[in-house]
Amino acid sequence: MATKLKSVYVCAKCGAETAKWCGQCPDCGAWNTMNEEIRGPVSATSKISSGKSLSTVALRLADIQQECTVRFDTGIGEFNRVLGGGLVKGSLVLLSGDPGIGKSTILLQACQHLGTSNKILYVAGEESAHQIKSRAQRLNVDTVNLYILCETDAQYICEYMRSEKPDIVIIDSIQTMSIAEIQSLPGSITQVRECTNLIMRTAKACDIPVFLVGHVNKDGNIAGPKVLEHIVDCVLYFEGEKHISCRILRAVKNRFGSTNEIGVFEMGENGLTEVLNPSKMLISGRAKNASGSCITCTMEGSRPILAEVQGLVAPTSFGNPRRMSTGFDYNRTAMLLAVLEKRAGYFFNTADCYVNIAGGLKLDEPAADLAVAISLVSSLKDTIIQENILIFGEIGLSGEIRSVNACEQRIREGIRLGFEKCIIPQNNLKQLSREWSGQIELIGVKTVREAVIEAGGSF
Repeated sequence: MATKLKSVYVCAKCGAETAKWCGQCPDCGAWNTMNEEIRGPVSATSKISSGKSLSTVALRLADIQQECTVRFDTGIGEFNRVLGGGLVKGSLVLLSGDPGIGKSTILLQACQHLGTSNKILYVAGEESAHQIKSRAQRLNVDTVNLYILCETDAQYICEYMRSEKPDIVIIDSIQTMSIAEIQSLPGSITQVRECTNLIMRTAKACDIPVFLVGHVNKDGNIAGPKVLEHIVDCVLYFEGEKHISCRILRAVKNRFGSTNEIGVFEMGENGLTEVLNPSKMLISGRAKNASGSCITCTMEGSRPILAEVQGLVAPTSFGNPRRMSTGFDYNRTAMLLAVLEKRAGYFFNTADCYVNIAGGLKLDEPAADLAVAISLVSSLKDTIIQENILIFGEIGLSGEIRSVNACEQRIREGIRLGFEKCIIPQNNLKQLSREWSGQIELIGVKTVREAVIEAGGSF
């Protein structure tokens, strides 16, 4: 008798299943995310028996012995920072990013240091061994403990891991892996989920750390079901633009470290190099005596980073003025423009407004509000902001300047790079000690109007 196949529709965002196709997912509400999958019947051996004996015993929390976490040094300081101090033994790390951003490059460069004392298995699902050899020669990677396996069968790869017992495994990429018993094509939701589950169980059983390279879709999210990010221990995103040499490695999930740390790299002819002083790199090349340019300080985990905020206001040529933002939230830009009009008396309703964060950095914390607002007013009035001034603070809907966290770390970074004046929220100024007197001039402001006057005079 022929095997009866069943067609189901699975949401690419949340993994919800429906018998019929629908435009909107009934669980998460996402549009056009239902993809068809063909499945076979469940075998009798896989069904759960109600009379199954208990083989796993629950342990009392007090009786569990805490083990020391073993970490591998990748030889790349910025990479170690994002991982939380190094690669944890037995962990599953998902590295994702746009095509050509440097995912395979940084992993191959890490193999040079990891291969000095560890056996590394590099599973290539997209490239041939000769292509990887050519890239390794360009990156000066010549370790003798790096083994290349060109295979896409996830079951064979797991059996190879159990038999050969490598110290570290790299799978490039998870979207090319497949299991023969599953009827779906490689890269489908079911294949990606089941292959990741199989590799995860093997990695935990053999205590082998595994790097998974993941593709992204057109929205910039990891391709495949959202449950893929819940399976792994660590999720890393490579951010940047192809025409900009700066690359930022960001952790969005990490069971063994902080999720707020970032690593900054620069792409060159010989691969990725660490940027030990990202603040200096991001503000270098700043235009002199130009309106609309302002320096702010953002916190990326425990690291303060200075960034240049650029604002441009120009007369509109259309009925509706344009609002564009690069590296800063568009909706927050619109809110700041409304606050400036309502509370400070600066009108942008007949002008196009553009906000850009130089260097490809993305600012997603409210502490950058004040710098964005002042840069827009500076461009509107064509007035130059003082070059030696550092500005940060959150703006409320009433035009008040609210306090921010890690104020001392931000000020210390400004002093290190030679800034002489710093505009901060008034509440933060009250909490600071007197140790900053003589090192930098601190100016506390309560409203956005006060901050604008302090930054560039009477606009």
